[in-house]
This record gives sequence, structure tokens and C-alpha cells, in this order.
Amino acid sequence: MTPSQKTPRVPRPIQYSEYLQLDQLLATQTLESARYGKPAHDELLFIITHQAYELWFKQIVFELESVVDIFDNSTVEDREMGQIIGWLTRITKIQTILLQQIDVIETMTPLDFLDFRDLLVPASGFQSIQFKQIEIMLGIRREQRTPADRDFFHSRLSEAEQSQLLALEARPSLLDLTDAWLQRMPFLNFGQFEFWREYETAVELMLESDRNIIALNPALSEEHRAWQLAAIETAKQRFASALEEERYNELRQAGEFRLTHQGFLAALFINLYRDEPMMYLPYRYLTLLLEIDQNFTNWRSRHALMVQRMLGRKIGTGGSSGHEYLSQTTEKNRVFLDLFALSTFLLPRSALPSLPVELSRALGFHFAGNSRATE
Repeated sequence: MTPSQKTPRVPRPIQYSEYLQLDQLLATQTLESARYGKPAHDELLFIITHQAYELWFKQIVFELESVVDIFDNSTVEDREMGQIIGWLTRITKIQTILLQQIDVIETMTPLDFLDFRDLLVPASGFQSIQFKQIEIMLGIRREQRTPADRDFFHSRLSEAEQSQLLALEARPSLLDLTDAWLQRMPFLNFGQFEFWREYETAVELMLESDRNIIALNPALSEEHRAWQLAAIETAKQRFASALEEERYNELRQAGEFRLTHQGFLAALFINLYRDEPMMYLPYRYLTLLLEIDQNFTNWRSRHALMVQRMLGRKIGTGGSSGHEYLSQTTEKNRVFLDLFALSTFLLPRSALPSLPVELSRALGFHFAGNSRATE
């Protein structure tokens, strides 16, 4: 019998509860308060909310692993970029649910929480290995964390868990792989066309226009006029720091930037010419990275406020300073700050340098012309 003549495999009948293993799943909500003879009503909500978080974290880890696997190659195909954008979009939708779950758990009052809080010591949300995996896969490294955050790796995690996270840190993060991908952008080779010199000229014209508006504004006092003109000079220096590789690398060494200079310029070019057809998917990709970073920042902030509401100035069950610790990590554990900084260096569409015909055609669809190209 040839392979084509084999009898088709008939799937076995399976029930809803069997497929989802509901017997096991619904048996995992064990109230610690019930062990002591005083079941706390809101402990079930507390357990289910955190179990739901871990299930969603598992999905996010799965999606990030798929993205990293594709980016960890010398080339990324266009069709793969479409898949990646779909997976990252899914992550942003999951993050919306993560934020909404805080609304649910906040229906529990501080007094409700005190009915079982002391029974949870030393358990802490910090010990969520999956969330640490997400942070590391995105690009957070141990040396960037707050001292308390770094200390908890040793004091609150098992040796096996520490080894697992260290091994993950040894692999390229999504930030690393995105930087390498940006450096490979083929459109950064402009041939005889000195794009960045044209860009610098456009920046100077824009700043000069701003200077004239400030200087001729009769509503400004001399003090305010001087302050705004000084701000223009500061902006000029910021533009220069992005264009001059040596100055950029000094700022990168100081921790102000994380992308390489070439990677940053590629990201800037993508944002400047995002209306070009070939730039749409790269722009969408960078925007999704920014949104994911922003959503986790919002989630950490909401979480910190919830903890402050529940605990006030009490320490957390895991021994942290509670609200204070969470507030510090909210700003510290951000990854794609370079992408947020890009807005500093954008120009109005009307001020963008016109691209050579050859480059403009390469950025467009082969059957469409581009009226903005220079002849």
C-alpha cells in the first residue's frame, strides 16, 4: 500500500473537560486560610487572578520565543515579518487583559486581604519565573536592575531557577536581535546620496524657523524668550548627538542609548519614511515593541498603586518594600527607551529630504511611481 492509499487517521472523540483537563485545573485553587480552619472569602479570587496571570505569561513567553527564533537568523523574510507582527499584536491584546485583571482584584478591599495575607509569607509575585523570563527575553539584564531587584535573584529564587534565568540572559534578547536586524537594513546604503547631511540641513532649517518664531513673538517676556531660545540650542545638540557616531557612543556608554549608532539611525529612517510601502512592516514592528514596553510599564505602575492601596507602607509578603520597590522597577525595567526617544528627532513630512528616484522606487511597490522622488 502506497502512502497515498493509507487509511485516513480518524481523531479520537474527546470531551471539552478532558481536552482542557478541567478536573486538574479546577482542583488547584487550595485556600491556605482553609488549612487553618478560617476560610477567607476573597482568597479564591486572589488565587484565580494570579493563576490567570501565569497562564497569560506562558502565552507571552511562547509568542516571544517564536519571534526570537525568527530574528535569530541572518535574514528575516517579509512573510515572517507579517507573522511576527501578528504575534506581537497578540501580546498587546493579552497585556490589555493583564491590566483589566487589576480592576477585578481591586474589588477586594485591604481588610479582605488582611484575612489571609500573613499566611502567604514569604511567597511573592517577584518569584514569578515566567515574568522574569519575559523581561529577560525582551532585553532587561541583571546589571540594569535596582539593587533590591538584583538581590532578590539570590535571596528569593532557588539555585535551579537562578541557573535557568542566567542561561536565558546568555542568549541574545529581542533588543539585541532587533538592533542586529536594523543594522542590516539595505536602504541605509544610499550610494552617492548623502542622506544624513540632507537631514542635518533640514533640521537646521526647522530650528532656524523655530528661532524666528520665538524671537518675533511679542507675547513672550525677555526671560521666557531667552529660555526658549536656549531650549532650541539644547535641541540642536541633541540632534548632533544622534548624527555624530562618537558623541552617540559616549551617550550609549553612559546608558542613555542601548541601540548601536547604525541601528538607531535605521530606526530613525524607518520612522521618518514610514509612509513608504517597504517601511510599513518595519515601522509597525518597532511600534509594537514600543507598545509592549509601554503596556508593561503601565501594568507595573497599576500594580504598584494596587499594592499601596492594599498594604499602605507595610512590607510585601516577599520581604520587599512593597509599593516603593514596585515603583522603582516601574521606570527602571524598561527596554526600548531608544524607540521612545525617536520622536525627538522627527521632522514634519513637508521638511523631509526628497529621496533619489532609485531609492524611492526601492521603497515603493514596483507598479507605483513616487512623485516625491528627485529626478
